[in-house]
Amino acid sequence: MAPPKIYKNYINGEWVDSVSHESFENLNPTNREKLIGLFPHSTPEDVNRAVEAAREAQKSWRLLPAPKRGEILYRAARQLLERKEEFSEQMTAEMGKVLAETRGDVQEAIDMTFYMAGEGRRQFGQTTPSELVNKFAMTVRSPLGVCGMITPWNFPMAIPSWKIMPALICGNTVVIKPAQDTPLSTYNLVSALEEAGVPRGVVNLVCGFGREVGGQLIGHPSVRAVSFTGSTEVGRAVSQGCAPTFKRVCLEMGGKNAMVVMEDANLELALDGAVWGGFGTTGQRCTATSRIAVHKDIYRQFSEILSERARALHVGDGMDASVQMGPLINENQLKTVDGYVEIGKGEGAKLLTGGHRLTGGDYDKGSFYAPTIFGDCDPKMRIIQEEIFGPVVSLIPVNNFEHALEVANDVVYGLSSAIYTRDVNRAFQAMRDLETGIVYVNAPTIGAETHLPFGGIKQTGNGHREAAVTALDFYSEWKTLYIDYSDRLQRAQIDNQ
Repeated sequence: MAPPKIYKNYINGEWVDSVSHESFENLNPTNREKLIGLFPHSTPEDVNRAVEAAREAQKSWRLLPAPKRGEILYRAARQLLERKEEFSEQMTAEMGKVLAETRGDVQEAIDMTFYMAGEGRRQFGQTTPSELVNKFAMTVRSPLGVCGMITPWNFPMAIPSWKIMPALICGNTVVIKPAQDTPLSTYNLVSALEEAGVPRGVVNLVCGFGREVGGQLIGHPSVRAVSFTGSTEVGRAVSQGCAPTFKRVCLEMGGKNAMVVMEDANLELALDGAVWGGFGTTGQRCTATSRIAVHKDIYRQFSEILSERARALHVGDGMDASVQMGPLINENQLKTVDGYVEIGKGEGAKLLTGGHRLTGGDYDKGSFYAPTIFGDCDPKMRIIQEEIFGPVVSLIPVNNFEHALEVANDVVYGLSSAIYTRDVNRAFQAMRDLETGIVYVNAPTIGAETHLPFGGIKQTGNGHREAAVTALDFYSEWKTLYIDYSDRLQRAQIDNQ
């Protein structure tokens, strides 16, 4: 057998090993016998080196005109576009989701990078009349400094691009810790930036585990902002870790997203949305459609057909074009999903299909779970209230539109929601009253686009948004400038009474 490929950290413009000289395995979740490669098991000292490199590089990077920074991002987007298929196949190998989805993941990184390249010429401020004569007033954006980033495994190139690209275009430098399950995709993203000519120290990649790498990054005094995507539990710890030094922190956390299907819905369209929203990425999305509130008049028909479609899904190796759903990311996640299935059974939910690990043949080599649907669920059940992050969809019968909205809003999360209806009045009321940061009409709870803000409310986030021009507000400070050319002392609010 050929020796495994060895990957390194990227610090101060060089690919370097960890000071520990230790490594961890990146395994294929479809076949745990396949080793993707070895990645550095980094230490707090590696983080310190990366942060120092980023701090030093920021002195000159912030002075490079934003349009010039945009040109580098544009070249990086071209690199990603040229290598899209290669990077997609490598992502399927390390993460498991089907190739069509990993192509979408890489495309999202391409879109974000092109988008933020353009923002190099659109970092507009405001000009406004002063209340005093011969005085000028305006606002400009200023970079923050070193930004730390901690990213998850489910979108291992798209989500890092959401964070890195707006940070760079605003003049910040970056230290990123990718998820230990999917470091290769972030490695590929950083490689594209290196090939595009990002100066030494501007982007730094440190692989490793949460406590040694993430904890050090959060607590480092030279890190001015932290962007985290992951669970609400870990996000709370990140927020607490940033609080003592008043770091700016962006938290994108859990979701328990509801789809509402009214009696007047296009049933075929709603079923298509339920399958894609519930089982796309094996349900491992913060925006996954994990709850469906179905009007009682169509509930039995909807649940029967949805169960049939779930049973018919082809689960397997994501590299196979006929496969519709891949494995869970690892054995721990499979145990978590299976544990929630047992909880659902114990709570009295009706198991309509699935509810078990897939075994036999190639399934035994990976972390495969059957598409699972629970019916006749009570809104207070744990499988309705808690994020499962797997291919489990729970159905709740509702009496009317008002009852559906009540059920949809009755969770601690508030990321995404959807309604299927032909009634324009109901659609607009739902858009107003659903307590989520994202609302879809006649579409599932997944499918965000890079030029619109992404994020949630309640225990899903802390008020910031990723993607779109709104991301610039997290990665920059507003500086207000007053220029008095009257050649005399003027006192605002005093001389103008």
